[in-house]
Amino acid sequence: MSLDAAGWDALRLSLLVGVVATLLALPLATWIAWLLARRDFWGKSILNAAVHLPLVLPPVVTGYLLLIAFGRTGPAGRFLEQTFGLVLAFRWTGAVLAAIVMGFPLMVRAIRLAIEAVDPKIEAAARTLGAPGYAVFGTITLPLILPGILAGAVMGFAKAIGEFGATITFVANIPGETQTLPSAIYALLQVPGGEDAAITLVLWACVLALGAVVLSEWLARRVAARIAGT
Repeated sequence: MSLDAAGWDALRLSLLVGVVATLLALPLATWIAWLLARRDFWGKSILNAAVHLPLVLPPVVTGYLLLIAFGRTGPAGRFLEQTFGLVLAFRWTGAVLAAIVMGFPLMVRAIRLAIEAVDPKIEAAARTLGAPGYAVFGTITLPLILPGILAGAVMGFAKAIGEFGATITFVANIPGETQTLPSAIYALLQVPGGEDAAITLVLWACVLALGAVVLSEWLARRVAARIAGT
């Protein structure tokens, strides 16, 4: 399973994109999941549909929409570049954004299911005792939904390292800059004799995905045991 320099670059970039995308998306995904699970408000169905839209849109369409909005000539892209000097299109930062967009619905869904499994009466009892909303969430809801948050994080990470369609449309396939594992595998399959190197990258992708699942299961069991012990 040895990799050449280009393979290591793709592996490192995939890990970087996966970790950064997961860390950036997780707080917002938790908040959105809580809103959808615990609050009734005008436009809730619209928000729910918008969150899950990347699941039903072709990834290439999602990538093209990101390019229109966050490219250098797009409204959001122009604002970010002029205000913060942040360029997303055809940069690894754009790969992070594509991974966030594509993995966000999976994260929200997993966390929302965990929140809905918590009995609202427990939270209501804490509020009747005078605990503010943030304290109820931090001391009661959050510990109980940690396994769901871990599951959402793993799903988001796995989607990030495996994302291809939206990423290659938005940031292209530039070796050393935007070429992630899926993009590198695709590139190798387009040239004669690239099958062996592609298989090696496929094996590495499987190892990463399996490792993430195993780590998630171990952490979830630790959290469940800690909750049961308290």
